[in-house]
Amino acid sequence: MSIVNVMLRMLAMSAVTLLATVVTAASLELTLTDQDGNAVNDAVLYVSQVNGQTAPIVPQQVSVDQVNETFVPHVRAVTAGSSVIFPNSDHIRHHVYSFSPTKKFELPLYIGVPADPITFESAGVVTLGCNIHDHMLGYILVLDTPWYAEVTAGTARIDDLPAGELAIGIWHPRLDDNQPLQLTVKAADNGETSLQQQVELLPERRVRRAPRRSGSSRY
Repeated sequence: MSIVNVMLRMLAMSAVTLLATVVTAASLELTLTDQDGNAVNDAVLYVSQVNGQTAPIVPQQVSVDQVNETFVPHVRAVTAGSSVIFPNSDHIRHHVYSFSPTKKFELPLYIGVPADPITFESAGVVTLGCNIHDHMLGYILVLDTPWYAEVTAGTARIDDLPAGELAIGIWHPRLDDNQPLQLTVKAADNGETSLQQQVELLPERRVRRAPRRSGSSRY
């Protein structure tokens, strides 16, 4: 067999392998509502296992901003080992901290962008606060899976999943005991699995305040 024929055969085999990979890919789409039928925000959908198997995670760098004395987004999902930068887009100083067992840290009073991001090594929930503005509250959900999506306006979608039995988690800071809802769903080859789920949320903990006028406070 000539070298050209060998190369053509290898290319054909690569194409078949790529096609098989595409065919076995699955998608999961979630529609999430609360007990009153309202679309849910600030939740996270994730797949912890497929057919009982986990997958390697890749650390990332993302941001959680501070706008009008609010953490934006209110809930941020990241993989373990990721780093998060906490820019302050307000014209007043904030002192960001967390006393959560998953990650304890403090960023003393500052405006602008801190010099260094914070690394979140372990999976778990991190509750954010501001030592100056008690009404500020935010969350980081650190995951040990690469398959996740933040829920916005009641929807979330995860693509490029392996087909099979999916172990699913749905987390929201106002779920009872701060524990995720856990489900098992079967995802078909080269197909889309739609999931409609209702959750019961506890009352809102955040105190929403109107933005301050510029220069109204030295903090």
